[in-house]
Amino acid sequence: MKHLWSPWRMRYLYALKKDGCVFCHALKQEDGPENLIAFRGEKSFVILNAFPYTSGHLMVIPYKHASDITELDTETRSEMMELVTKATQVLQTLYHPQGYNIGINMGEAAGAGIAEHIHIHIVPRWNGDTNFMTAVGETRVLPEELSQTYRRVKETW
Repeated sequence: MKHLWSPWRMRYLYALKKDGCVFCHALKQEDGPENLIAFRGEKSFVILNAFPYTSGHLMVIPYKHASDITELDTETRSEMMELVTKATQVLQTLYHPQGYNIGINMGEAAGAGIAEHIHIHIVPRWNGDTNFMTAVGETRVLPEELSQTYRRVKETW
């Protein structure tokens, strides 16, 4: 059985370590390449993943700091799903992916890197988008810088 915590994952988690929640911290900043928030709704927001699996890897996150989706009210959950829909439309326009992984990792045992604040991942996918770098080198190769992805997503939103 492969261990859940790879060296890459540990570097990722240590890089995120701040006082308090990284998502709540981002909300306190002005929107831009520093906090990666692409859109703010009434009850939730859209942010780029700082350590993306692919270009355009977005997350939809409620303003309410909650670790479980059942802690959110119906309006928040509904808005989050509408933002997931809008995010896939934006990503389709920008990147023309051939598919998407959309999901929630609720709890550390489910693979949540930031388990204390629930979030939905939207990951654009292409046939053959995994390669030896990810499998062997524990490294992701992206065709554009995160700041460029942020600018493109923000402008298209």
